[in-house]
Order: sequence, then C-alpha cells, then structure tokens
Amino acid sequence: MTSFYEDVICKDPRFHSTKQCRDMDLLEPVTRAKVEAIIKAAAADGLELMVFETYRSQELQEIYFEKGVTQLQHVGVHHYGLAADIVKVVDGQPNWDGDYTFLRKYAEDQDLVWGGDWGQPNQPHTFRDMDHVQRITVGDQENLFAETWYPDENYDAYS
Repeated sequence: MTSFYEDVICKDPRFHSTKQCRDMDLLEPVTRAKVEAIIKAAAADGLELMVFETYRSQELQEIYFEKGVTQLQHVGVHHYGLAADIVKVVDGQPNWDGDYTFLRKYAEDQDLVWGGDWGQPNQPHTFRDMDHVQRITVGDQENLFAETWYPDENYDAYS
C-alpha cells in the first residue's frame, strides 16, 4: 500500500531541505483541505491567518531541535505532510503575539489535533505548540514515525 508520504513527499526535491516550507501541496490532501477550512472559517470570523509551515525535513527538524524550537530531535508529524503551523497575520506579516487558544476550536471543528492540548484538554502537558495542528493523535505518532502506518482518507483522530 502506498501513501502520500511515499508517493509525493519522498520524491519531492525538498525532502532534505533545511529551508522552512509552507507549500500546501506538501500537505496530505485531507489534511490540506482541513487546514484550508480553518483559514477560511477564521477569515469569516474576521481573523486573518496564514500557514507558516507545512513539510519539514529531518535535517531541518534537527536544526529546530538544537535551537530548542521543538522537543523532537527526529522527524515529527510535519515530515509526513500531516501537520501545519498556522499563525496570525498582522500588517501582512506572520505574528505569534497574544493568545492562540482560539485555534483549538477551529482545529476541533476540522477533527484536527491542536498542539495546545494535543487532543487531551483535561491533561497536563509539558510541551505546548500553540500554532500547531495535526491530523493524527499523539498515540498514533509512534507507528507513523516507524513508517509502519499512514492514515487513510477516513482516519478520524477523535473516533
């Protein structure tokens, strides 16, 4: 069985890039549609958002780890086209200032896991990634990272 990761991401010339990528075409199609729906819903509510990062290579993941930007030294969900960082736009520029808890509702409305609570709002979290959304649960990450599983189009993080 093939996957978007094998068919698209592994073959992309940016697979080993150390540059930040916000190309929506490197989001798995269901994830892409859900992220686009978040941007559209926020715009309808008068909030301008942008996708700041989609795909991330192992090489860039290691750079981010060394800088303390992430707690994962090895590939994260971004590497598989299943995650995006979504930020506010202020004066045409990405902006991380202020409260990002608004993103929880938009993510949940699209059945995406929000990095502020990792799909478990009643549990304490040592790491919170307030601008991050992903299509899979934290519990499914181990199999994704082992490359023994990839979600199909019917996967639902909340079922």
